[in-house]
Amino acid sequence: MRPRPAAGAGLLLALLSAVTFATSGTFARSLIDAGWSAEAIVVARVGIAAVVLLVPAALALRGRWHVLRRNLGAVTVFGLLGVATAQACFFNAVRYLPVGVALLLEYLGIILVVAWMWAMHGQRPRRLTVVGSVAALAGLAFVLDLTGAGRLDPVGVLWGLGAAVGLAGYFVLAGRVDEELPSVTMASGGMGVGAAVLAALGLLGVLPLEAEFGTVTFAGQRTSWLVPIAGLSLVAAVVAYLAGIAATRVLGSRLASFVGLTEVMFAVLIAWLFLAELPTAVQLLGGVLIVAGVALVRLDELRATPARPADEPADQPALT
Repeated sequence: MRPRPAAGAGLLLALLSAVTFATSGTFARSLIDAGWSAEAIVVARVGIAAVVLLVPAALALRGRWHVLRRNLGAVTVFGLLGVATAQACFFNAVRYLPVGVALLLEYLGIILVVAWMWAMHGQRPRRLTVVGSVAALAGLAFVLDLTGAGRLDPVGVLWGLGAAVGLAGYFVLAGRVDEELPSVTMASGGMGVGAAVLAALGLLGVLPLEAEFGTVTFAGQRTSWLVPIAGLSLVAAVVAYLAGIAATRVLGSRLASFVGLTEVMFAVLIAWLFLAELPTAVQLLGGVLIVAGVALVRLDELRATPARPADEPADQPALT
């Protein structure tokens, strides 16, 4: 049994990771309102973060470069789907939707993983997973509020669901990666691939890479564009990843990811405090159902599979 202080430190690190990840939508909103494209925001965020994490990623390999070479394909697909697709779709969703709603739609990706594993691998979901999935889908109906006055922009909803597909791919790929490949190396490599591909597509004119290097409005104050960029890359990426990785070493990957569900709550609170964005009462009810449903799916995983030892390689933290 782990000593109580270590478990407490792990819990604090997991909460720090959730809080810092939750700031991404709020930081991005100020750039989007200033004229930045979602793709340009992702390139700046993950490109800077990949460079900052390059040294710890190399140190984690400790000269075992053959591990990275044999996983280049997995890292590339992870970067394309779990990083570029998930984040570009999420930030595009934030263009049309409140930050909290966009994140709730993205988190439906965990439910998509259940469907994928059932359809492709015959892993029939257990009763608790089914209940959680039904609750999450019911919550989606409330979040969309199809008959209410607060109906959501369908374009934003489609982007949010695209982010869910990217997140589902992220979890599927992270769960199948070579366990000898350190998490920080996987994260840095994936972010580097994602940034490079989006930048290349932007230079070719396939995707919009629009940026305004002037002042932006953040939390009601005019400030330099460097402030939200620094927040996105250093706080919402580097700190979030390192805290999440450290937390998984103490708590184990499944318990740490379970605590990570608080990211949704923190994202809604941060958007409320800094952007005055708050979902309607019906959407908040739907959000509670989605979080509860996802939590039940996670709880079912915790009950079904023993937690990993603290020193065993951990799954990746969430990518939002």
